[in-house]
Amino acid sequence: MEINHPETLAEVTAAFLAYEKALVTNDLAALDGFFWESGFVLRYGVGEELYGIEAIRAFRSDRPTGDLDRDLVRQVVTTFGRDFATANAQYRRRRSGAEGRVSQTWVRLPEGWRIVAAHVSAAKR
Repeated sequence: MEINHPETLAEVTAAFLAYEKALVTNDLAALDGFFWESGFVLRYGVGEELYGIEAIRAFRSDRPTGDLDRDLVRQVVTTFGRDFATANAQYRRRRSGAEGRVSQTWVRLPEGWRIVAAHVSAAKR
């Protein structure tokens, strides 16, 4: 198995950065499109455990949008073969200065690269 095949790494990195842009601009349709359309997808957040795409959509439509702008402090994308990857980042919110972490598991599905599991946590400093 090849780790960080250049073309695959570029694809996943681009998908991760596109997701990040959709997140900070609160583009709900784009955000939904990055997640696997399945009851098996999950997202653990700072204060929520979301199982299935419908729960993720409901969370997104109800979340506060006052402090979305953030800068990535560090990001690490690693691909395993041509169809599986992880993306991890540390970020800092521009307005509040709050720091956090995000981990995503990406899989190449017939419809393209999709997040199948995600975890967001606040950093304690």
